[in-house]
Amino acid sequence: MTSVERLRARGLRATRPRVVVLDVLDAARADHEHLPVARVAERARAVLPTVSTQAVYDCLDALTGAGLARCIEPAGHPARYEARVGDNHHHLVCRGCGATVDVDCTTGHAPCLSPSDTAGFAVEEAEVVFWGRCPECRTPSTPPPAEREREEVR
Repeated sequence: MTSVERLRARGLRATRPRVVVLDVLDAARADHEHLPVARVAERARAVLPTVSTQAVYDCLDALTGAGLARCIEPAGHPARYEARVGDNHHHLVCRGCGATVDVDCTTGHAPCLSPSDTAGFAVEEAEVVFWGRCPECRTPSTPPPAEREREEVR
């Protein structure tokens, strides 16, 4: 199904910015990326140079509300967006470089975890963020992230 068809199927108008932003998220999904707004905007502008950052935020909000995108907000990191939605997965974030990868839930169907008390809520989803260090950040010869950033600036 094309981006236009997916947008319309969710009751959204298929505006050029929405189509471009959804295409950016789809391409990022193929590369297993979770993109912050700045990166989404950068990639969208490669296709549609006139799209503003505010328009990208508006598109992401509409796509998330329609269930075509998902926003994750790991503590201490900017919000990131992905097109992998409607399944039972969580995320693993590197404490060193911030790399984020999908982790399939292995304990069953959504919400895959049960709280000790629901306080009357109908639980639909559990969001889990696993934290660790990626293979590159675990390598002793790799400088710490702050040091790598200084080297990149030079």
